Amino acid sequence: MKRFDISTFVLHIIAMIFMLCDHLWATLIPGNQWLTCLGRLAFPMFAYMTVEGYFHTSNLKRYVLRLLLLAVISEIPFNLMYSSSFIYPFHQNVIWTLLLGMGLIHVNEFAAGKDKLWLRIGTGCITVLLGWLIGMLTLVDYYGVGVVTILVFYFLRKRTWWCLLGQIATLYYLNVEVLGGFQFEVNIMGEMVPIVQQGLALFALIPIWLYRGRKGYKRKWFQYTCYGFYPLHMLLLYLLRN
Repeated sequence: MKRFDISTFVLHIIAMIFMLCDHLWATLIPGNQWLTCLGRLAFPMFAYMTVEGYFHTSNLKRYVLRLLLLAVISEIPFNLMYSSSFIYPFHQNVIWTLLLGMGLIHVNEFAAGKDKLWLRIGTGCITVLLGWLIGMLTLVDYYGVGVVTILVFYFLRKRTWWCLLGQIATLYYLNVEVLGGFQFEVNIMGEMVPIVQQGLALFALIPIWLYRGRKGYKRKWFQYTCYGFYPLHMLLLYLLRN
């Protein structure tokens, strides 16, 4: 029987649209909270795709170098969009977050290759703490929470019910209890229920779990479009705002 799923192509498109919504709210269309509500779903999807990219790339070194180049290129557009200045040392773009997470995944994979349970558990605990600390010190986007989110999708990568529950629990803790922030109320059966806006990131698990490894449309031009979209759309939004 055929079952509904979404491809890598569709997952990338959805994540980029949600990110654009968030950045439109931050630049050209402030006050429209529904845009940033959709934007909350973007980062978990990119974090998940970073883990998938690590395991499915044909050349890990080349993949990391591409991300590193993208991080460097994106820094000025990110600074312009975020602070209207070329240099802003207090917040770094999200590609650095993805690179940190990927580096810690590599450390865990090295430990897994030693086939010693105590080493894998110890390395996992240490990398979570390191990811949190380095993310906070380097001021990357989403700070330590962002790096740990990538590790969550790495440790809970299997398609089992307990991995799904683990993803829900950890993403709830990271986004609602740790990040928290703005709240709005929703009327549910006559009761006004407070909703933490950042907690909407949990809905990213729906498209993530609808993805089952199918690549879908795959062309070089689309791959380069995905890389170029991040810095180019931030630069364009900055120019339009000014």
